[in-house]
Amino acid sequence: MTKTLIIAEAGVNHNGSLELALKLVEEAARAGADIVKFQTFKAENLVSAAAKKAAYQTANDPSEDDSQLNMLRGLELSESDFHDIADYCEKCGIGFLSTPFDEESVDMLHSMGMRVWKIPSGEITNFPLLRKIGALKEEVIMSTGMCEIAEIEEALSVLEEFGTPRSEVILLHCTTQYPAPLESVNLLAMDTLKNLGCKSVGYSDHTEGVLVPVAAAARGAAVIEKHFTLSREMPGPDHKASLEPAELAGMVAKIREVEVMLGSSEKNVTAAESPNVAVARKSIVASRPVAKGEMFSEQNITAKRPGTGISPMCWRDVIGKQARFDFDTDEQIRF
Repeated sequence: MTKTLIIAEAGVNHNGSLELALKLVEEAARAGADIVKFQTFKAENLVSAAAKKAAYQTANDPSEDDSQLNMLRGLELSESDFHDIADYCEKCGIGFLSTPFDEESVDMLHSMGMRVWKIPSGEITNFPLLRKIGALKEEVIMSTGMCEIAEIEEALSVLEEFGTPRSEVILLHCTTQYPAPLESVNLLAMDTLKNLGCKSVGYSDHTEGVLVPVAAAARGAAVIEKHFTLSREMPGPDHKASLEPAELAGMVAKIREVEVMLGSSEKNVTAAESPNVAVARKSIVASRPVAKGEMFSEQNITAKRPGTGISPMCWRDVIGKQARFDFDTDEQIRF
């Protein structure tokens, strides 16, 4: 059974509070996620003073200030905070991951010992960041929202040029809208991503509820990433499109059930089925009394349950053979 890597995306749902960040770690671990992921950035390195909020950020943030820079300043965590979060992840038994949005953040996370790198959809055209991460020659998880195949190929080429082969890259199909409408999900695009020669393909979800990530797992997603929050009623840009803790736990449980259901690619009789083989299948029996020495024909044999005798697949071998015993109606034929 292949285990799906489940990333609980805390993102910036801590609202800049270390206390809330640690609580998110607790809830992700309690839900059974494999990794809890945050976002690391310096607001001044990420956006210019002229950058406006996205429509979903404005809708989900009660502040009348439409500056992305001011919003992101309030969502930053310090280097010390991230050390505390990583330590707490270890204590809670869950993996720590954070998405760097600038080169300075890459250096900081690398100095902490982080060795898996998440490239978000918005940074897939950021050559300096791709170059920086590619030069580390470590595993990469790259979201592909808002991307054409040519852009994904170009990003992969940059990573490869600077040292990270695509065999070390996990691609995540993604629809970058919050929340993403179902008709925009296009899960079949995962099949196209599988043709790019990367390590594996997964899915980063921004839809409401848990149906789509569970469906993606059923289609073989190696990684599932999903935003979660302590409460959708909290102020902030991402809370409304996030799962609450009980919902996150429910998603994890459903994905684990999917893993069990997927099983393996082999087709054979399972242990659960084997007791029913004889009950459900049929054997060749006499359709009327047959006397010893009589020839078996279409007129004196038939197929009936249970399947403990000669299989009806041997029908042509039995026809024309001579009965060696007397047989009553419904008695299984034997030689």
